[in-house]
Amino acid sequence: MSTDSQRSPIDLLTNVLYVGAGFLLVYALLAWLVSRPVFALHHLEVRGELAHVSEAQIRLMSSRNLRGNFFTVDLEKVRGEFEKLPWVREARVTRHWPDRLVLELYEHQPLGSWNGTQLVSDRGEVFSVSPGARLPALGGIEGSGPEVVAAYRKFGAVLAPLGLSVKEISFSSRRAWRMKAQGAETEIEVALGRSEVESRLARFAAQYEKLVSQLGAAPRYVDLRYADGFALKRGAQIEQAQAGNLNGHREI
Repeated sequence: MSTDSQRSPIDLLTNVLYVGAGFLLVYALLAWLVSRPVFALHHLEVRGELAHVSEAQIRLMSSRNLRGNFFTVDLEKVRGEFEKLPWVREARVTRHWPDRLVLELYEHQPLGSWNGTQLVSDRGEVFSVSPGARLPALGGIEGSGPEVVAAYRKFGAVLAPLGLSVKEISFSSRRAWRMKAQGAETEIEVALGRSEVESRLARFAAQYEKLVSQLGAAPRYVDLRYADGFALKRGAQIEQAQAGNLNGHREI
């Protein structure tokens, strides 16, 4: 093999340097091009049905976080910063050529207060807004928001035909349920226990009108933690209603 056909290491290194220089030149040209004022962001379009996020909050967040131009703005950072607003459940940010960002904001829909200090949404998401409006009082252990919201809906569906609704509901660290039901002139505290809570409540609901007729008024307190019946309190008196034998075990 002739030496002319062999490429020396210096030639190979020279070619590599030429290619590298070419890439750097292209990169520098692109960087210069995308930094031109023609690609500056001129419009922020906000979409969403907003009841709690104000225009002033949006302006403030935009002035702090919209850095760069159409190509260089960090969409993930912008999205994350807007999702830090207490009422924002989700934010989406997209580019629209040539100089526009579209910001879509989705707010939490409050269902009730949470442990007296926060709010819980209809999705069971707890968020840090102080309770203000007259909302149902929900409470539970950490992470139980979806479970409590689901129970709120199920219990409410059982009570609705009786003209009652759920005023309060709580889920303790022992996984025991309690609630307060209310009607036009009625408020009933209900101890549901830890197991078979839906069937227990349904059993009570099936006898509710009969009990009211017999007692002359709705009970003030109902203990459903019995296997075959329940105890109730009318005024200062505790009475027993049987669906079988109430002398059985009561869940503590």
